[in-house]
Amino acid sequence: MEEKIVKLEHVAAYNAMRGVETLHPLITVLDLSKAKPMPAQTFYFGLYAVYLKELNCGEIKYGRGHYDYQEGTLVFIGPGQVMQVQQGVKTFEPKGWALLFHPDLIKGTTLGKQIHQYSFFSYEVNEALHLSEKERQIALDCFTKIQFELQQTIDKHSKTLIASNIELFLNYCTRFYDRQFITRDTAHKGILERFEGFLNHYFSLDNMENDGLPSVAVCALALNLSPNYFGDLIKKETGITAQEYIQGKIIEVAKERIFNTDQSISEIAYELGFKYPQHFTRLFKQRVGVSPNVYRNLN
Repeated sequence: MEEKIVKLEHVAAYNAMRGVETLHPLITVLDLSKAKPMPAQTFYFGLYAVYLKELNCGEIKYGRGHYDYQEGTLVFIGPGQVMQVQQGVKTFEPKGWALLFHPDLIKGTTLGKQIHQYSFFSYEVNEALHLSEKERQIALDCFTKIQFELQQTIDKHSKTLIASNIELFLNYCTRFYDRQFITRDTAHKGILERFEGFLNHYFSLDNMENDGLPSVAVCALALNLSPNYFGDLIKKETGITAQEYIQGKIIEVAKERIFNTDQSISEIAYELGFKYPQHFTRLFKQRVGVSPNVYRNLN
């Protein structure tokens, strides 16, 4: 029997499930110690959600991984994502806080225009943000400010003030993730080397003409990371995007093959996985400064 997926597309419906009052139709802040536990069920989110867990709790399944929320952890869920609360001995009722808001809340605001920059809404659950005590207190302060605003009478300033406070919180989270990329060096150790090794192996295969160029998503999957987390990590480690890193490797391999005068530039382009030789020529010229033919003649 196929499992039923419960859609969470409205704040009021979510609040009803957790047994709390709805103060605003588009946003809610919950003290989880005062809310009903989420049932063992699979949920499709049409909302943005942030969970701050302060104690160990029941295991959930999210994306490809499982996670049992250690103390002081922030998990982000974006619209269109699925979370499954697992059945078991433990119950999904930790102490902590939750912030959920509908995409309509931030339409027309600065946050609405920039929300896609907060790539951690697309991270896997095992790429959650682990907070220090000081960071946890900052997160709680942000939740408290948002909750305070929800308790006021809704007026023409409400939307701007609420969106501004959410944006402040997310900007802090960006800073905290930057810190985590550095301090969790053990967890990330070898990612760059494994990335390089994967690319070397990929370009050594003979079927690239059929498989095409390696994408950031393909590389992330090979390293058991979500594309956004992988991309952000590589940017922090190298100063360039994962796509730029891949392109650099393509040019490095291409330079070696260009010296093989038995092959035309078009043949090399197809062999590297390009659908059209002119795309290869354009990329090569952008990165090297001269076309592949000129580079071959110069050397």
